[in-house]
Amino acid sequence: MSTILIIEDESRIAGFIAKGLKAAGFTSHTTSSGIDGAALAIHGDFDLIVLDVGLPDIDGFEVLERIRGQGVAVPVIMLTARSSVEDRVAGLEGGADDYMPKPFSFEELLARIRLRLRSDAVPTATAQSATQLSHGGLVLDYRSRRAQVDGVWVDLSAREFALAETFLRNAGQVLSREQLLSSVWGFDHDPGSNVVDVYVRYLRGKLGRERFETVRGMGYRLI
Repeated sequence: MSTILIIEDESRIAGFIAKGLKAAGFTSHTTSSGIDGAALAIHGDFDLIVLDVGLPDIDGFEVLERIRGQGVAVPVIMLTARSSVEDRVAGLEGGADDYMPKPFSFEELLARIRLRLRSDAVPTATAQSATQLSHGGLVLDYRSRRAQVDGVWVDLSAREFALAETFLRNAGQVLSREQLLSSVWGFDHDPGSNVVDVYVRYLRGKLGRERFETVRGMGYRLI
């Protein structure tokens, strides 16, 4: 079982991530301090680090500099409310493996965590197979963030991709609107929104109407 270090000072977000990781079969440790987080990363035994940029003592860039300076090579996914190109470049050039702007869906974060853990563990020859998810002629590619439908590539928005991934990971199962909202729109979702219906309609238009079944009074199912 992989153990993930969460360095995040917003308790609501840290709790949201930790709860989702537990449900997905991971263990986690959370700290709100950049100084403590760097020490834990250097001296602890973690498989991946989720690192916020905006910390109260030292920022995430300095945490990253400290842990990489000590030879800690575990994958790091940075989170930030600052989405400028300069910040993303600074994080990636500083040794981060991935960079996610807030707000984010937990399902997308989980997909990126799994991808980083698999890529870190598998030989190069098999790494490509860990970057795709497929079902019934439908393929999602994590690197390009695109879908392939019966051999034809289709562009998806970030939300469309996350929703499609949720369906593929639960193929054949009925997913309620509430489940889809929680998985794709995360802690920022509005329970009364019809956004799920809108995005299912988008996916039907791009990936095939016949793939997504409406189960009256319950939700949707990928068939």
